Amino acid sequence: MKKALLTAALAILALSCCTRPPKDGVHSLTLLTTNDVHGTWFDSTYVDGNTRRSLIAVNTIIDSVRAADGKDNVVLIDAGDCLQGDNAPYYFNYVDTLSPHLFPRLASYMGYDAIVVGNHDIETGHRVYDRVAKELKSKGIPFLAGNAIRTSDGKPYFPLYTIVKRAGLKVAILGYTNPNMKGWLQEDLWRGMTFENLIPMVQEDVDRVTAKEKPHVVIVAVHSGNGNGDGKSLESQGLDLLSTLHGVDFLICSHDHRPALDGRESTLLINSGSHSRNVGYGKIEVTVKDGKVVDKDLSSRLIMVRRENPDKAMREAFRSDYEAVKAFTLRPVGELDGDLVTRESFRGMCPYINLIHTVCLEASDARISFAAPLSYNKTIKAGPLAFNDLFTIYPYENQLFVVKMTGEEIKGYLEESYDGWLASPDSGHALRIREQKDQRTGGTNWSFTERTYNFDSAAGINYTVDITKEKGNRVDISTLANGEEFSPDKEYLVAMTSYRASGGGGLMPRGAGIKSLDGRVAAKLPEIRNLVYDYLKGHGSISPEETGKTSLIGSWRFIPDGTAAKAIDEDMALVFGKR
Repeated sequence: MKKALLTAALAILALSCCTRPPKDGVHSLTLLTTNDVHGTWFDSTYVDGNTRRSLIAVNTIIDSVRAADGKDNVVLIDAGDCLQGDNAPYYFNYVDTLSPHLFPRLASYMGYDAIVVGNHDIETGHRVYDRVAKELKSKGIPFLAGNAIRTSDGKPYFPLYTIVKRAGLKVAILGYTNPNMKGWLQEDLWRGMTFENLIPMVQEDVDRVTAKEKPHVVIVAVHSGNGNGDGKSLESQGLDLLSTLHGVDFLICSHDHRPALDGRESTLLINSGSHSRNVGYGKIEVTVKDGKVVDKDLSSRLIMVRRENPDKAMREAFRSDYEAVKAFTLRPVGELDGDLVTRESFRGMCPYINLIHTVCLEASDARISFAAPLSYNKTIKAGPLAFNDLFTIYPYENQLFVVKMTGEEIKGYLEESYDGWLASPDSGHALRIREQKDQRTGGTNWSFTERTYNFDSAAGINYTVDITKEKGNRVDISTLANGEEFSPDKEYLVAMTSYRASGGGGLMPRGAGIKSLDGRVAAKLPEIRNLVYDYLKGHGSISPEETGKTSLIGSWRFIPDGTAAKAIDEDMALVFGKR
């Protein structure tokens, strides 16, 4: 009886502590954010002893801020894409599936208050993200995605929000994943869910949570890019939310890897970029009088992460995990007979992109292949290859799909791809590039206007691309690789990534005019990185001569001959420097 009374008394005391109004005066709360870490968990690159920016170095900043501002005054949030992009997540996602997953252990060590689900987290599949969500929960860290709605009962598949007490204030953290998930990923990966538009859902949830919980500070974290604020992008709704939300103090954005700070009225937007390069820092001074909030003063900035300043204690705490990943990724897998330089893909055919095309065509019954350079500016040197090199050759966990397409749809698809790749004839450039301020350095640089992972070329056909013409008239397909006639009316089997087949990048719906895959998917094969590994096991080496056989992959080039190559060389020099 006494034990029951004591338990009840403690429960009442805990409730009163949570509901007690904050003391009068100024309460200072610090917000720290990360996003799009993409598996940069360890500060080593595994192979050369060099250090890099990572969560190990991020934690140095977190610890220093907590020491300066007080641990109980700091909120730490990640806005998604944690579980993919590097050797370590791959190892704990798919190789060592029996040990406790490393990411929840890292998140717990660093003291995260909430993690948001990213599109690449969903890409790992139910077995991975369900396991991670469970292990995060066991450590008191919610994996948030309030707009991922369970189809069976209409309730959120992941938690919508969490409440934390910091700086004597009640803080509500609401989290959402990207609503355009269906546009990139095949249904097998997100089966049982649907993904709602962030507008007007976020505002409706904020109103409901605020009415129920009565928080003093409201933070919304979305795995969505900043966007242009024009309401046209389902993928990037950050500025759309910023211009419409009320009752929100901080809006954390992500996904587009573009560091940004913005603010309108009483809400500040923070996007720390990607790959552990920055930590987002927000400060809010909340003035309380007579138990009520009467004023708020907000500020924000980005803190650059210094790779030379890792948290040595954290490094040692996870040393055995690092060594396990390193041993796995340094396993020999074959030989490379010539350098693979990924940026050469932007000039035209090259050994790197030829390899991807060859692997996709040899592994499937497809006659034609679409592929884009997924590593922007990397070089894999000739010589022995380790499993680690396969992450450079193919960094994402995309499956290979074989899709039925007509010749006319193939041509439209390529026209759409090259329209993002090439500038208008009267622009003064061959490539679609622009000069802009580098937010990381403060200087200016040249970069591609569009995302280069959408620069698909084709193999299995012979064609030219005329840089002097406009979209719709650039691509001229002559024959299949073996010399057979290519017909706009004939149906062909086309190899492409699961991301692309599901509409990622817009090339299927906008260019090919294919809105649905119903009846079109002829085959679903393993992940493309694994197919590259299988190719090595079967051939023993990667030879540019073998992967460049025109009888299989055909050929293509930019025209007019000479003129196009010179113009493209000039633009490539602006973007990458002179060779």
